[in-house]
Amino acid sequence: MNALQLVLLLLGASVLVVAVFRAMSLPPILGYLLVGAAVGPHAFGLLPASEDARHLAEFGVVFLMFTIGLEFSLPRLIAMKRIVFGLGMAQVAATMAVAVAAAVALGQTWLAGIALGGLLAMSSTAILSKLLADRIELDSPHGREVMGVLLFQDLAVVPLLILIPALSESVTELAGELAAAGLKAAVVLGLVLFVGQRLMSGWFYLVARRRSGELFMLNVLLVTLGLAWLTELAGLSLALGAFIAGMLISETEYRYQVEEDIKPFRDVLLGLFFISIGMMLDFGAIAGNWPAVLGVLALLLAGKLAVAWGLSRAFGAAPGTALRTGLWLCAGGEFGFVLLAEASRTGALAPAVIQPVLAALVLSLLLAPLIVHFSDRIVMRLVASEWLLRSMQLTQIAARTVTAEKHAILCGYGRTGQHLARFLEREGISYVALDYDPERVREAAAAGEPVVFGDCTRTEILMAAGLARASVVIITFAEIDAGLRVLHRIREVRTDVPVVARSREQDDAERLFAAGAAEVVPEALESSVMLATHALALLGVPMHKVIKRLRELREHHYELLRGFFHGATDAGDNLHEGQMPRLRAVSLGAGAWAVGRSLGEIGVEQFGAQVSAVRRRSARGLAVTAELQVEAEDIVVLLGPPKALADAENRLLCG
Repeated sequence: MNALQLVLLLLGASVLVVAVFRAMSLPPILGYLLVGAAVGPHAFGLLPASEDARHLAEFGVVFLMFTIGLEFSLPRLIAMKRIVFGLGMAQVAATMAVAVAAAVALGQTWLAGIALGGLLAMSSTAILSKLLADRIELDSPHGREVMGVLLFQDLAVVPLLILIPALSESVTELAGELAAAGLKAAVVLGLVLFVGQRLMSGWFYLVARRRSGELFMLNVLLVTLGLAWLTELAGLSLALGAFIAGMLISETEYRYQVEEDIKPFRDVLLGLFFISIGMMLDFGAIAGNWPAVLGVLALLLAGKLAVAWGLSRAFGAAPGTALRTGLWLCAGGEFGFVLLAEASRTGALAPAVIQPVLAALVLSLLLAPLIVHFSDRIVMRLVASEWLLRSMQLTQIAARTVTAEKHAILCGYGRTGQHLARFLEREGISYVALDYDPERVREAAAAGEPVVFGDCTRTEILMAAGLARASVVIITFAEIDAGLRVLHRIREVRTDVPVVARSREQDDAERLFAAGAAEVVPEALESSVMLATHALALLGVPMHKVIKRLRELREHHYELLRGFFHGATDAGDNLHEGQMPRLRAVSLGAGAWAVGRSLGEIGVEQFGAQVSAVRRRSARGLAVTAELQVEAEDIVVLLGPPKALADAENRLLCG
C-alpha cells in the first residue's frame, strides 16, 4: 500500500468513525483511538509504526500546547490562585505520590511511579469543560474547583514533559538533568516574559499591516514551530516552545484571530497523534490480561476520586461539593495520552505496563460522561447532609417566593437576565430569578433584588420558585442541552405555562419549539436583523421604511407578534392604559368549550379581540385562519384590550 492509499484510508476511517462518535455525543478522541487501533500493527497491520508517522503526530501535541498557551491568562490565574495553585497542585502531587507508592508495592521503580502518577493525574479538559457549560455548572462551587484543577493540570503538562524523558537516567544523572532543564526553562521563560511580549506584539503589527490572510497564517506557523525548534535546540521539549509561543500571543490583540487560524492545523494533527496512540493498543494483549486492565481502571477511578474528595474537603468544601469534584475529576484525560506516549518513547514505563494503562485511560474517557450524569444521584445517596442543605435551599427559595402570584421566573441572572429584569420592573411585573453563581446571587440579593441561588434544571427548585403560580418562564441562557432539560422539567409539572427561550442558532430554536417552548429568540436572527436595520438607516433609507421592514421580518418569524404591528399600537402613546392592546395566552384543557370548533365558529372578534397565534406541541407554524380547528392542550394567544381579552377568554373556555 503506497502513501496516498494510506492517507486516504486514514481520512476515510477518521471521517466515518468521528462522525459516528459525534452523533452518539462521545468524544472524537475515542474515534481517533479506534481508527489507530484498527489500522495499527496489532490489528489489521495496514499502517506499520514508523518514526516518520510518530514525528508528524508530535506536531499535534505542539499545536495543542500552543492552544493551551493562547488560553493562558495571568489575571485569571491570580483570581483563582487558591484553587489552581492550592487544590490543583495538591491533586497532581498527591496522585503522583499515591502512584509512586503503588508502583513500589507492585515491584516497579519509584521513577516509573512518577511517570505513571503524572499521566494518571490528568483529567479531560475538553470533555469536562463542555459538560460544565452544558449543565450550567461553571459557576457552581464544584464547577469552580473542577475548572481550577483542570487549569493547573494543563500547566503541569509542561514540566512533566521535561521530567519524564529524564526518568530513564540514573538517580545522580536525573538530578543533574532536572537542574539543567529547570535552569534552561527559567532562562527561556525570563527572556520571553520580559523581552518577548514587546517583540511579538510589534512583529504581529508589522505582519497585520500587510492585510494578507495568507501572510498572517504563515507567520503564525513560523512563530509556533520556530519557538518549538529553539526550545528543542536548548535541550527542552517542542511542546514547551509551542506553549511559550501561545503565551506570548495571548497578551496581544491578535489572540482570537490566531486561535481561529490555527484550529484546523491543530485538530487535524491532533487527530493524527491520537491515531498514533491508538496504534499502540494491542487488543490481543489486553484481552489476555483483562484483570490487570480492570484493576488499573478501578484504581484510577477510586484513587483519583478519593484524592480529589479528600483534598477538596481539606480546602474547606462541603461534603457534597467535595464528592462532586472527585466524581468529575476521577477519569483520565487527553494529556494522559500525551504523557504516556512520551513515557513509552523514552522507556520510562515498561511495555507490560503501557497496555493496561492505555486501555484503562480509554475506558475511563468512555465512562466520564456517564459518571458526571449520575454524579448528583450518587451525592444525594451517599452524603446525608446534602438532603439537609437541599431542604434548606428549597425553604429559602420558597420563603422568598411565597407571596409571588402570576409572576415571571427567570432562569439565569447573567447580563441577559438582568436586562430583562429591568424591563419587567418598569412594567410593574414581579419576577423571581434563579442563578447558580453564588457570588452573583449574593451581590444581587444584597441589593434587594429577587434573586435566589438554585439550579433551574431541577423540578423541586422550579416548584419552590412558584412554578405552579407563575404566568411565564423565561430561559435567559443559550445552552441548548440545559434549555431542553429546563423545558422537560417544566412540562412534567405544567403544560399550560408559556416558556420563552433563547438559542444561538435556528436549528436549536426548532428543538426548543419541539420541546414545548411558546417562543424562541435566536441570537443569530436578532443580530442580523439589527445589523440590517442600522445599515439601511446609514444608507439613507427613510426610517419609517426601516421600521416597517423590521416589523415585517419579526412578524414573519415570531408567531406571537403577528397582527401586533398592523396599526393596532401605532397610536399607543395616545391610548389610555386600559385601552391598549395586550397579548394573553389561554391554555385549553380537554373540557374547554372551544375544543373541536373552528376559529371562525368561536368568533372572538365579536368581543373586540383577535387570535394572534395558536401554539400546538405537535405542530409548528399553524396558520391562523377561520377554518383552523382548535384541539385540546392548544394555547390560543389573544390580542386586544383587557376587557375584550377577558370576554374572549370566557368564550374559549365556557362558550
